Amino acid sequence: MNHLVTGLAGISNRRTLPAGIYALTSELHSQGRSNIEVANEILASGAPILQYREKAKKVSNMYKECLVLRAMTQQYGALFIINDHLDLALAVGADGVHIGQDDLPLSKVRELVGPDLLIGVSTHSPAQAWAAASGGADYIGVGPLFTTNTKIDVCHPVGLEYLDYIVKNLDIPFVAIGGIKEHNLAEVIKTGARTVAFVTEIVGNPDIAGKIKRLQRIMET
Repeated sequence: MNHLVTGLAGISNRRTLPAGIYALTSELHSQGRSNIEVANEILASGAPILQYREKAKKVSNMYKECLVLRAMTQQYGALFIINDHLDLALAVGADGVHIGQDDLPLSKVRELVGPDLLIGVSTHSPAQAWAAASGGADYIGVGPLFTTNTKIDVCHPVGLEYLDYIVKNLDIPFVAIGGIKEHNLAEVIKTGARTVAFVTEIVGNPDIAGKIKRLQRIMET
């Protein structure tokens, strides 16, 4: 079977997507805690990736938060990704930006952010995955695998079948996302995911460190 190989090496200084927990912020689901408080616990627990995703804040407030989070992720050696906002990613020196199917075209995003930022693209079908991979995405989001209430405009779950397709047909780095919890994580790992995104499962837990340890234990088995 022919696999598609993405050309990450030798063309820029951008980092690659590591295996492990891909944690996303969501202050709305953080039990009254700030993004900064939650992120500090996440990073101190060893998560290698933090994505800043906020939909309803003023840009000035997001900028201030992202400056702090950029410093924190550098301190812990973690990858810092910003969802949607190319301007914020550039302004704070983030490692990358993540875009959806309804955002600016991938080619235009690359033109705007330059060669050194990672670009992740959310995909929900094989056609979207191939388009992102052939278009120069550094990694793709694969999901939502299960039902999720975190996003208002989310599409229907694509299931583990789509994840299995990606594992068997594309060589592009990917993150499994959408409704993944401690109870179904083993299925996701068994299907072939090595980088897994969590939102409410982490930020909504009163014991973030304990939750991350349990998730990491499952991912390492």
